[in-house]
Amino acid sequence: MTLFILFQTDIWKSNASRVFFGVFDNRIKAIDCAKYHGLYSNATEVVIEEVTLNLCEECQ
Repeated sequence: MTLFILFQTDIWKSNASRVFFGVFDNRIKAIDCAKYHGLYSNATEVVIEEVTLNLCEECQ
């Protein structure tokens, strides 16, 4: 199962500046949440990271 993690960050997208906003089951819901909460601006960026749930790299 694929999940999408929503972060707000600075314009350089550094990991140290990431602020967690939620986990979603599809990218469209994550984008809608970012728009609803006004996470897009001139000084910030939105990062949506795709992760796979229940995946064991050693098992494959």
